[in-house]
Amino acid sequence: MGLQKYKREFQLAVHPATLVDPFKWKKPSLVFVNSMSDLFHKRVPDHFILSVFDTMNRTDRHTYQILTKRPERAVSLDPELHWTSNIWLGTSIESERWLQRADILRGSSASVKFLSLEPLLGPLSGLSLDGIDWVIVGGESGPGARPMNPDWVREIRSNCIENGVPFFFKQWGGVNKKRSGRLLDGRTWDELPPRNVYGE
Repeated sequence: MGLQKYKREFQLAVHPATLVDPFKWKKPSLVFVNSMSDLFHKRVPDHFILSVFDTMNRTDRHTYQILTKRPERAVSLDPELHWTSNIWLGTSIESERWLQRADILRGSSASVKFLSLEPLLGPLSGLSLDGIDWVIVGGESGPGARPMNPDWVREIRSNCIENGVPFFFKQWGGVNKKRSGRLLDGRTWDELPPRNVYGE
Protein backbone atom coordinates (compact mmCIF):
# COMPACT_ATOMS: atom_id res chain seq x y z
CA MET A 1 0.00 0.00 0.00
CA GLY A 2 1.09 3.62 -0.35
CA LEU A 3 1.67 3.20 -4.08
CA GLN A 4 -0.11 5.52 -6.50
CA LYS A 5 -2.14 2.65 -7.97
CA TYR A 6 -3.63 1.94 -4.54
CA LYS A 7 -4.63 5.51 -3.75
CA ARG A 8 -8.29 4.39 -3.91
CA GLU A 9 -7.43 1.62 -1.44
CA PHE A 10 -9.67 -1.40 -2.10
CA GLN A 11 -12.09 0.23 -4.51
CA LEU A 12 -12.03 -1.62 -7.83
CA ALA A 13 -9.74 -0.09 -10.46
CA VAL A 14 -8.05 -1.34 -13.62
CA HIS A 15 -4.48 -0.43 -14.57
CA PRO A 16 -3.92 -0.90 -18.33
CA ALA A 17 -0.43 0.60 -18.09
CA THR A 18 0.79 -2.42 -16.11
CA LEU A 19 0.03 -4.80 -18.99
CA VAL A 20 3.41 -4.01 -20.55
CA ASP A 21 5.35 -4.99 -17.41
CA PRO A 22 5.61 -8.77 -18.04
CA PHE A 23 7.32 -8.08 -21.37
CA LYS A 24 10.15 -6.43 -19.43
CA TRP A 25 10.76 -9.38 -17.10
CA LYS A 26 13.49 -11.48 -18.72
CA LYS A 27 13.59 -14.20 -16.06
CA PRO A 28 10.67 -16.66 -16.22
CA SER A 29 8.47 -15.92 -13.22
CA LEU A 30 5.49 -17.29 -11.35
CA VAL A 31 2.94 -14.44 -11.34
CA PHE A 32 -0.08 -14.15 -9.04
CA VAL A 33 -2.53 -12.16 -11.16
CA ASN A 34 -4.68 -9.65 -9.26
CA SER A 35 -3.30 -10.63 -5.87
CA MET A 36 -5.30 -7.77 -4.30
CA SER A 37 -8.45 -8.21 -6.38
CA ASP A 38 -10.39 -10.58 -8.67
CA LEU A 39 -9.91 -10.48 -12.45
CA PHE A 40 -13.43 -11.85 -12.94
CA HIS A 41 -15.21 -9.33 -10.69
CA LYS A 42 -18.45 -8.22 -12.36
CA ARG A 43 -17.18 -4.64 -12.70
CA VAL A 44 -13.99 -5.56 -14.57
CA PRO A 45 -14.79 -4.90 -18.26
CA ASP A 46 -14.66 -7.82 -20.67
CA HIS A 47 -12.23 -5.94 -22.91
CA PHE A 48 -9.78 -5.51 -20.04
CA ILE A 49 -9.91 -9.22 -19.20
CA LEU A 50 -9.17 -9.97 -22.86
CA SER A 51 -6.24 -7.54 -22.75
CA VAL A 52 -4.83 -9.30 -19.68
CA PHE A 53 -5.10 -12.63 -21.49
CA ASP A 54 -3.37 -11.19 -24.55
CA THR A 55 -0.41 -10.19 -22.37
CA MET A 56 -0.31 -13.61 -20.70
CA ASN A 57 -0.54 -15.39 -24.06
CA ARG A 58 2.33 -13.35 -25.49
CA THR A 59 4.62 -13.81 -22.48
CA ASP A 60 4.47 -17.57 -22.14
CA ARG A 61 7.88 -17.73 -20.45
CA HIS A 62 5.96 -16.74 -17.30
CA THR A 63 3.39 -18.85 -15.48
CA TYR A 64 0.28 -16.97 -14.38
CA GLN A 65 -1.97 -17.99 -11.50
CA ILE A 66 -5.46 -16.48 -11.54
CA LEU A 67 -7.51 -16.99 -8.39
CA THR A 68 -11.19 -16.07 -8.43
CA LYS A 69 -14.28 -16.37 -6.28
CA ARG A 70 -16.30 -16.00 -9.49
CA PRO A 71 -15.51 -19.05 -11.63
CA GLU A 72 -18.91 -18.75 -13.29
CA ARG A 73 -17.80 -15.56 -15.05
CA ALA A 74 -14.53 -17.18 -16.13
CA VAL A 75 -16.49 -20.06 -17.64
CA SER A 76 -19.00 -17.73 -19.33
CA LEU A 77 -16.09 -15.92 -21.04
CA ASP A 78 -14.26 -19.16 -21.81
CA PRO A 79 -15.03 -19.20 -25.57
CA GLU A 80 -13.38 -15.78 -25.93
CA LEU A 81 -10.30 -16.59 -23.84
CA HIS A 82 -7.14 -18.25 -25.12
CA TRP A 83 -6.01 -20.57 -22.34
CA THR A 84 -2.35 -21.11 -23.14
CA SER A 85 -0.69 -23.72 -20.89
CA ASN A 86 1.06 -21.04 -18.84
CA ILE A 87 -2.26 -19.74 -17.44
CA TRP A 88 -3.62 -21.51 -14.36
CA LEU A 89 -7.12 -20.89 -13.01
CA GLY A 90 -8.12 -21.45 -9.41
CA THR A 91 -11.08 -20.77 -7.19
CA SER A 92 -11.44 -20.15 -3.45
CA ILE A 93 -13.44 -22.52 -1.25
CA GLU A 94 -13.56 -21.67 2.46
CA SER A 95 -16.33 -24.03 3.58
CA GLU A 96 -18.79 -26.60 2.26
CA ARG A 97 -21.12 -23.74 1.35
CA TRP A 98 -18.86 -22.96 -1.63
CA LEU A 99 -18.13 -26.47 -2.90
CA GLN A 100 -20.05 -25.74 -6.11
CA ARG A 101 -17.22 -23.43 -7.18
CA ALA A 102 -15.09 -26.51 -7.87
CA ASP A 103 -17.82 -27.92 -10.11
CA ILE A 104 -17.96 -24.65 -12.05
CA LEU A 105 -14.16 -24.48 -12.32
CA ARG A 106 -14.13 -27.87 -14.02
CA GLY A 107 -15.97 -26.24 -16.94
CA SER A 108 -13.02 -23.99 -17.74
CA SER A 109 -10.55 -24.73 -20.54
CA ALA A 110 -7.57 -23.83 -18.32
CA SER A 111 -4.92 -26.55 -18.55
CA VAL A 112 -4.21 -26.30 -14.81
CA LYS A 113 -7.15 -25.93 -12.43
CA PHE A 114 -6.47 -25.43 -8.74
CA LEU A 115 -8.32 -24.91 -5.46
CA SER A 116 -7.35 -22.44 -2.76
CA LEU A 117 -8.96 -23.76 0.43
CA GLU A 118 -8.02 -20.65 2.36
CA PRO A 119 -8.96 -19.55 4.87
CA LEU A 120 -10.27 -23.02 5.64
CA LEU A 121 -13.21 -22.50 7.97
CA GLY A 122 -14.68 -25.98 8.17
CA PRO A 123 -14.40 -29.58 6.96
CA LEU A 124 -14.69 -30.31 3.23
CA SER A 125 -15.73 -33.94 3.37
CA GLY A 126 -17.75 -33.63 0.16
CA LEU A 127 -14.91 -32.21 -1.92
CA SER A 128 -14.39 -33.98 -5.25
CA LEU A 129 -10.95 -33.57 -6.79
CA ASP A 130 -11.99 -34.87 -10.20
CA GLY A 131 -10.33 -32.66 -12.82
CA ILE A 132 -8.37 -30.69 -10.20
CA ASP A 133 -4.59 -30.35 -10.64
CA TRP A 134 -3.49 -28.72 -7.40
CA VAL A 135 -4.81 -27.96 -3.90
CA ILE A 136 -3.62 -25.21 -1.53
CA VAL A 137 -4.74 -25.14 2.12
CA GLY A 138 -4.24 -22.41 4.70
CA GLY A 139 -5.70 -21.02 7.89
CA GLU A 140 -7.03 -17.53 8.55
CA SER A 141 -4.53 -15.04 9.91
CA GLY A 142 -4.58 -11.67 11.65
CA PRO A 143 -6.62 -10.23 14.53
CA GLY A 144 -9.76 -12.26 15.21
CA ALA A 145 -8.57 -15.18 13.08
CA ARG A 146 -10.82 -18.21 13.38
CA PRO A 147 -8.96 -21.43 14.27
CA MET A 148 -8.48 -24.26 11.78
CA ASN A 149 -8.95 -27.84 12.97
CA PRO A 150 -5.92 -30.00 12.00
CA ASP A 151 -8.27 -32.87 11.14
CA TRP A 152 -9.87 -30.74 8.40
CA VAL A 153 -6.43 -30.35 6.84
CA ARG A 154 -5.51 -34.02 7.22
CA GLU A 155 -8.74 -35.08 5.54
CA ILE A 156 -7.96 -32.86 2.54
CA ARG A 157 -4.36 -34.10 2.43
CA SER A 158 -5.58 -37.71 2.39
CA ASN A 159 -8.04 -36.84 -0.38
CA CYS A 160 -5.18 -35.38 -2.41
CA ILE A 161 -2.90 -38.36 -1.84
CA GLU A 162 -5.65 -40.84 -2.77
CA ASN A 163 -6.38 -38.93 -5.98
CA GLY A 164 -2.79 -38.09 -6.93
CA VAL A 165 -3.35 -34.34 -6.61
CA PRO A 166 -0.37 -32.19 -5.46
CA PHE A 167 -0.97 -30.73 -2.00
CA PHE A 168 0.48 -27.43 -0.75
CA PHE A 169 0.03 -26.48 2.90
CA LYS A 170 0.53 -22.74 3.19
CA GLN A 171 0.07 -21.90 6.87
CA TRP A 172 -1.79 -22.55 10.11
CA GLY A 173 -2.57 -18.85 10.38
CA GLY A 174 -3.77 -17.37 13.62
CA VAL A 175 -3.00 -14.02 15.23
CA ASN A 176 0.73 -14.62 14.73
CA LYS A 177 1.04 -16.76 11.60
CA LYS A 178 4.85 -16.82 11.73
CA ARG A 179 4.80 -18.38 15.18
CA SER A 180 2.15 -20.90 14.10
CA GLY A 181 4.29 -21.91 11.13
CA ARG A 182 3.38 -24.30 8.34
CA LEU A 183 4.44 -27.74 9.49
CA LEU A 184 1.78 -30.42 9.15
CA ASP A 185 2.55 -33.60 11.09
CA GLY A 186 6.21 -32.69 11.29
CA ARG A 187 6.90 -31.71 7.70
CA THR A 188 6.20 -29.09 5.05
CA TRP A 189 4.03 -29.83 2.04
CA ASP A 190 5.16 -27.84 -1.01
CA GLU A 191 3.86 -29.93 -3.89
CA LEU A 192 3.13 -28.25 -7.23
CA PRO A 193 1.37 -29.39 -10.39
CA PRO A 194 3.41 -31.93 -12.39
CA ARG A 195 4.93 -29.46 -14.84
CA ASN A 196 7.58 -26.77 -14.90
CA VAL A 197 6.13 -23.91 -12.83
CA TYR A 198 7.62 -21.39 -15.21
CA GLY A 199 5.90 -22.63 -18.34
CA GLU A 200 9.06 -23.83 -20.10
